[in-house]
Amino acid sequence: MTTQNLALDIAGHWIGGAVTTGGGTMDVVSPVDGTVVATVPRGTAADVDHAVAAARAALPHWSSTSPADRGAVLHRLAGELAARRESIARAVTAEIGAPIALSRAAHAGFPVAVTEAVASLADRINWTEEIGNSLVVREPVGVVGAITPWNFPLQQVITKIAPTLLAGNTIVLKPAETAPLTAPMLAEAAAAAGLPGGVLNIVYGVGGVVGEAITTHPGIDMVSFTGSTAVGKRIAVAASATVKRVALELGGKTANIVLPDADVDHAVAETLRYGWTNSGQACGAWTRLLVPAGRHDEIVAKLVAEAAAYTVGDPWDEGTRIGPLASQAQWERVNGYIERGVADGLDLVFGGPGRVPGFESGAFIRPTIFAGVDPRSVVAQEEIFGPVLSVIPYGSENEAVEIADGTIYGLGAAVFGERDHALAVARRLAAGQVYVNGAPFNPLAPFGGYKQSGTGREMGRAGVEEFTELKAIQL
Repeated sequence: MTTQNLALDIAGHWIGGAVTTGGGTMDVVSPVDGTVVATVPRGTAADVDHAVAAARAALPHWSSTSPADRGAVLHRLAGELAARRESIARAVTAEIGAPIALSRAAHAGFPVAVTEAVASLADRINWTEEIGNSLVVREPVGVVGAITPWNFPLQQVITKIAPTLLAGNTIVLKPAETAPLTAPMLAEAAAAAGLPGGVLNIVYGVGGVVGEAITTHPGIDMVSFTGSTAVGKRIAVAASATVKRVALELGGKTANIVLPDADVDHAVAETLRYGWTNSGQACGAWTRLLVPAGRHDEIVAKLVAEAAAYTVGDPWDEGTRIGPLASQAQWERVNGYIERGVADGLDLVFGGPGRVPGFESGAFIRPTIFAGVDPRSVVAQEEIFGPVLSVIPYGSENEAVEIADGTIYGLGAAVFGERDHALAVARRLAAGQVYVNGAPFNPLAPFGGYKQSGTGREMGRAGVEEFTELKAIQL
């Protein structure tokens, strides 16, 4: 595989607008071959204290600037991120193994689009509103602690900090310990965009130390977390000691319902695209395909034919569609689910467990399809976070909706069919966002989940309002 020489070591935390060194370090390991690609600081609770102090000191000035001025900083930040696109893409490929073409298009490109979208909302939010004899004012929450995952390292950070900044808050960010390499690029871009020192602070480290310190710190007014449902529950409990607001964007088990009047070829192609992009490591990945029972075998045959194009390869190869999973630990998890599906007697029609020939030293996994899956099975119920698709037959539309809603999650769903018919089914589903006929993602629309997929919303106007307090002034 291609050898890449990248200077990615991180010298220190970003606190108060400057690099702060001290303490130990930890390694960032490539999932391609297990080599160390960078070292980063291992933060402590004292580092979080320092960052919170800087954020609190910067809060009065930043919160008093106008939304228009804050939006202008975000517009400039989008430009600075765009100028660093190649460096960002290469860092993401190095740390999580995303194919380089995907890293450029999504991992580096989407944060720019989201930042621009949030910036455009500066004059589209009711920062003040008169209701009867009351003046209702939206004000910043204060200091926000952001804890982000490894699967979309920069995108998940931008999804939190862009609306946080527009709302007038200051931030203490903990990026994922296994995928922190875009964070210093963000700090550099923010400084170049004119963001005052102390408004954005970054502390690297592990969740049990830095994440815990952020969650429980009395100087942090709100915690925004993206990650697993299990960890989200623990954060909610820990944050309750200081009664701080908590926003949680958690797991998902997206079902895609193919209605009898759907364009099946289009549905099959989009199912794999939305399900296997980023090696299936996305909370909104389409992991369950619900099909009319009478057309199950036909659709499975089309899926298998389409899946043949999703070859596993070196992520530095421009033509690769499926790179490794993000870590060996993730490989163990996903492979374990595939083995469980086989042990449970599910019909394995594509892929399967075990190492990929020619890529044994890395965290490469075979994209896998199970057919005729019982919707109550473990593989159909639990979030796998890998390129594993369950095809589930249904008998009636009501049964399809029941199956789609039949997990603890409610983050996303999809429906394919005649437009009005598909829209009617979409309205019935208990999910925070539903894609009809493969419609594109909209960064101005709210993003979040029902049930155990989380609380609160990100993106769009709702995402900005999430980081505000409401004050009623009676006149």
